Amino acid sequence: MRDPRTIVRKALITEKGTALRELRNQYHFEVARDANKIEIHHAIEAIFSVKVDHVRTMQMRGKVKRQGRYVGKRSDWKKAIVTLQPEQKIELFEQI
Repeated sequence: MRDPRTIVRKALITEKGTALRELRNQYHFEVARDANKIEIHHAIEAIFSVKVDHVRTMQMRGKVKRQGRYVGKRSDWKKAIVTLQPEQKIELFEQI
């Protein structure tokens, strides 16, 4: 099994994510593009010591950006929305 910290890259903190965290106990993470739902499930439980209810994933396409006459593209990435079981919290997000 891979190291959990290579699967979960970073936590995503947005206005929509904050609302979902308060209403539905859902947390957003950027994860490795080749990680599947089962690996993400085990990685979140190992890193934060919580019980995960279910995981939803989506492929995010990188935006096309330009700077003057030069055109480039940001990298594609994968987002995971993790729903925790009731009464479970991740303390990292509660400080924000």
